[in-house]
Amino acid sequence: MAGKTVSDLSLSERARIRNREVGFIFQSFNQIGDLTIYENVELPLTYRGMTGDERKKRVNEALDKVGMAHRAKHLPSQLSGGQQQRVAVARAVAGEPSVLLADEPTGNLDSTNGEAVMELLRDLHRGGATICMVTHDPRYSRYADRTIHLFDGRVVEETVLTAEQDKQVFKESGLEAA
Repeated sequence: MAGKTVSDLSLSERARIRNREVGFIFQSFNQIGDLTIYENVELPLTYRGMTGDERKKRVNEALDKVGMAHRAKHLPSQLSGGQQQRVAVARAVAGEPSVLLADEPTGNLDSTNGEAVMELLRDLHRGGATICMVTHDPRYSRYADRTIHLFDGRVVEETVLTAEQDKQVFKESGLEAA
């Protein structure tokens, strides 16, 4: 990370980097059932030694970004799959990761919320984060500057968009280009 070879680091140093630099959006949500939505988003931030005020600010902002602030006191079991997915996204972005690994981040979402999540990830990328996303939905691959298509575990196609091509794709799709 940041030009350092992580394989030479100790297990505790690697864990610290994962906690501070890497965000995860899991396909299966991975929320703790007896914690509220707020607490599920806050938990990774507590391991950073962040102040209570900073955690509160980040959690509230992240839940607001995914439209789930009104459910902050609910348990995961009280939410639909799509709502749990949005909470998983909030948990990942609250940490402001420099690298985000996303496994089907829109898999349980309707098209409106899927587009909103993709715009949120695009904003994170504009801020300097590297996003590595797996998706089976071609609608969302248009957000990527680089796509790698796999078949049976092998790379079958790779596409890298230039800045000009990226602007053209977004112009044709009716989306605003950066």
